[in-house]
Amino acid sequence: MTSTALVAAGPAAQARATIAVHSKSFALATAILGRRLRDQTSVVYTWCRRADDAVDLAGSREEAQAALADQRAELAAAYAGTATDPVLAAFGEVARARAMPRAYPEELLAGMAMDVDDTRYATTDELLRYCWRAAGVVGLMMTHVFGVKDDRALPYAAHLGIAMQLTNVCRDVAEDWARGRLYLPDDLLAAHGAPGLADQLGEPLPDAARAPIAAVVEDLLALADRYYRSGDRGIRDLPWRAALAVRAARRVYAAIGRRIAAQRHDVTAGRAFVSRNAKLAHVGAALARSAVDAPVRAGRAMVGARARVPARTLEFVDVPRP
Repeated sequence: MTSTALVAAGPAAQARATIAVHSKSFALATAILGRRLRDQTSVVYTWCRRADDAVDLAGSREEAQAALADQRAELAAAYAGTATDPVLAAFGEVARARAMPRAYPEELLAGMAMDVDDTRYATTDELLRYCWRAAGVVGLMMTHVFGVKDDRALPYAAHLGIAMQLTNVCRDVAEDWARGRLYLPDDLLAAHGAPGLADQLGEPLPDAARAPIAAVVEDLLALADRYYRSGDRGIRDLPWRAALAVRAARRVYAAIGRRIAAQRHDVTAGRAFVSRNAKLAHVGAALARSAVDAPVRAGRAMVGARARVPARTLEFVDVPRP
């Protein structure tokens, strides 16, 4: 059975339901895609979500480590074509059909291991490595589903994923603190007057730390903006439906950052979100931008630049800061 046939059946419907429940922003973006891209994107998202939930919802650190080992075994089975779970088998079909390097989902699991180990981030570079693992490689996985016209666009895809994860980090500071996690790097916290904040995990968030945290969040959102702008440079190298969907998702995520800024970067002011009407407006803006890009896209088509599966496999060192 071909990947298209498998993914068009029951597993795809289950995957679409998963993305609709867990990420309304990505569900809206994937609705723009044609059937193959939508279904394969949903299957990849569902595998990522499935792995994250299995590890994140474990009751203890030991159980989380065991769940992580199970996910590594399942990934091996998916790539070997021996998985029996329908959604896992569908992920394996997509991965093999689209020549998706196993290194990318392995890096995603390595990012989950950092959460299990309660990793502390001494420097911004260490946080960026986490963001690469948590989302940069997902952007690269999607270039295999979508295809690209030029492998030089791959670092930009990773940049877009890193930007989104930086936005997540900034949005979830208070929630993560309540769970005993802190992703804000020590170097920025110290620079803004809150050295050693990670040592206070398990206690209520100190009032004295709110202003320094707000300053760190502002710095990280400015860094995210640089990654977003760099990521934009690779969107034209995607097929037009994929480019529209990615641009829409990018706009929605960047808007979350602006909502945080509107709250004066106060992480205790409530979870920042973008309304459905605003999301639809961002889809419209993405469509308008795609229309502006149409002449460039047409010119590339005339010179034979067609979307294809990427030939390179990137590592973190291949993705410099923008």
